[in-house]
Amino acid sequence: MSGIVVVGSANIDQVFRVERIPSPGETVLSQGLNTALGGKGQNQAVAAARAGVATTFIGAVGDDGFGDMVRNGLAADSIDVSHLKTTDKPTGTALIAVDPTGENTIIVEAGANNDVANLTSEDSAAISAASALMMQLEIPLATVIESARIARAVGTRVILNAAPIQALPKELLDNLDILIVNEHEAAELARDNDLSAELEGVGERLLSLVSTVIVTLGSKGAALHRVGSEPVVVPAHRVTAVDATGAGDTFCGAFAAGVVEGMMMDDALRFAGAAASISVENHGAVPSIPLRAAIETRLK
Repeated sequence: MSGIVVVGSANIDQVFRVERIPSPGETVLSQGLNTALGGKGQNQAVAAARAGVATTFIGAVGDDGFGDMVRNGLAADSIDVSHLKTTDKPTGTALIAVDPTGENTIIVEAGANNDVANLTSEDSAAISAASALMMQLEIPLATVIESARIARAVGTRVILNAAPIQALPKELLDNLDILIVNEHEAAELARDNDLSAELEGVGERLLSLVSTVIVTLGSKGAALHRVGSEPVVVPAHRVTAVDATGAGDTFCGAFAAGVVEGMMMDDALRFAGAAASISVENHGAVPSIPLRAAIETRLK
């Protein structure tokens, strides 16, 4: 078994540079527009591939120009796109507003991502042959559950970035090896499972659902929680952020790559944190994801 399979979303991001994020009912003028590859699944696949691990992407795009951009972009990063389906829905699109501090708001039209369903026997074989399966929640939940079940049955490690957050059924939680959430997603998941939504100690409480939980803490770094072990907090690198778009996905993809390579969990966390710190220093989602050499340089 080797490499990573990512089952997830692929979007085209339309990124508007604004002086400030508009309030409800307010119109602001854009200071620039950039069209780039994005979507949580695509971002994480690219992050894993650029971190140096063989990566396969299972997803869907439309029969349109944006779909061609996604397919060609993934292939340019040497990602296996033989499982990328073309449907009659438009390719997923995200409208993103980014202010000078790097804060952003995002509106997503899922489009073809809603057709990431009914895994084929070839899809199942790819998942079964991988060392790790990486997923998010921008595709139908039934597909996430089915993918996790296939992976767990053969010992493929199952990693879920539970974003955008939603209630997770027990049949999915029981098939997860590693759960990655930010503080607010962690609190919502805890509340959904009657574990209290208090931020303090939320990672420890989630261990009653999944044996390994990573809570990303933004500028404070990330915390690793494992059943039977003390929490490990890895501080974030000090950087000047210009755009946080895709930083969490960069973290997830790089972390999965580190785990597949055999890094200890805390080392994989440091590796992922370095990758994310480079991402926020650059604009865009996929365009900001660093190569392996840049990550290793940041870690020196």
